Amino acid sequence: MTDSAINLIDIPDVNSAPPSPDTFSYQTLGDESSVGHFALASESALSISYNGINQAVMMVTPGNIEDFVKGFSLSTGIVNSFSEIYDIQLSAACESHHAAVEISNRAFWALKSHRRQLAGTSGCGICGVEALEQALPDLEPLQPVTPPDATLFAGLRDRISEAQIVARKSGALHAALYADRSGDIVLCREDIGRHNALDKLIGAMATERINPREGFAVMTSRCSLELIHKAVRARIGTLVTLSAPTALTVQWARRNHLNLIHLPQHTAPRLYSPAPEMLNRNVVSFR
Repeated sequence: MTDSAINLIDIPDVNSAPPSPDTFSYQTLGDESSVGHFALASESALSISYNGINQAVMMVTPGNIEDFVKGFSLSTGIVNSFSEIYDIQLSAACESHHAAVEISNRAFWALKSHRRQLAGTSGCGICGVEALEQALPDLEPLQPVTPPDATLFAGLRDRISEAQIVARKSGALHAALYADRSGDIVLCREDIGRHNALDKLIGAMATERINPREGFAVMTSRCSLELIHKAVRARIGTLVTLSAPTALTVQWARRNHLNLIHLPQHTAPRLYSPAPEMLNRNVVSFR
């Protein structure tokens, strides 16, 4: 898919950063004379259709919609590669957006045979699946890469906060970020949904032609199982989370050779995957 294949209809800023939050007035409860103002995060309904068939409705933060559609299509297994996305047409109404996506015949037939409807939530991405194998899918394991050096995480939480431009104004947003092999943050995508944020990042990395095996992706949210699914499908070599993972996410990360690192707030980074006894076996350096 080339950049020229993406058509934007009446949405001049759809792929810019999320819009500046609207400011709302509020009254301090119990103090009628106290009135303040605060910026609140934007939210919009996005419907996605593939080859004319409606597939999903998601609540997203407006902005970077093309990145989201590309990342969502890959990370949910609708396409196996970005080359299977032929065209994306975006349109908008007052409080909603629609993405009409044209995909390859192979991907479309596979989609119809494993169909699921995703009701519009921004929370758990696994909600709405119709079969157990969709919640616990077979994934193609990654080729292992060397985990990042511990020195790259010095001050990372502060750099993440600096990169979250919209969240600094309104809060209520998750972020997915990409740091290069030097530890510098070069991409940041924000959204009300943590899965949405990662999908936007995956799409942005593809647009920027970033090798997902290099550097590392960072999630500001808790590490749910579907984030592992999405990272593996996108061939991301290393995933860093600011919240501790669950036992199941560690098991799946180890099974699929995804480096999984937890960055606690006050202690050193913790490498949960690969397991310590496997760390020096069959690891390919990305340097």
